Amino acid sequence: MGEVRPKSCDNSYTIRPNFHHKFRTGPVKACIQKILKELLVNKEYVPEEVPQLTKSVSEIIKNRLKDIGFDRYKIVVQVVIGEQRGGGVKMAARCFWDADTDNYAQEVYMNDSLFCVVAAFGCFYY
Repeated sequence: MGEVRPKSCDNSYTIRPNFHHKFRTGPVKACIQKILKELLVNKEYVPEEVPQLTKSVSEIIKNRLKDIGFDRYKIVVQVVIGEQRGGGVKMAARCFWDADTDNYAQEVYMNDSLFCVVAAFGCFYY
């Protein structure tokens, strides 16, 4: 007959992400910068096209951030696109989160016609 092996009773859950899988702002900002340069380099501000452009930019950024490998993170991407008229814009966000595991990155892109502000939030699933 076969051998009887004892069952492993180790915990199979993690309550903190591994250091290499933490949501780090450096790689996230670099990813966002690259995407914004690719998509918006020669774009003109057209009010009718901005809602679809905003959706597509946020989806592309979210999907690329997931590809980086932030396991067990909820990725939330907020994109604001506006017309470049020389005025100022202020943007703020408030969150209730765990400072040890959760983080965010932001990036601003501007050309002669438009500005784009991206905030990407990474919240760890416990």
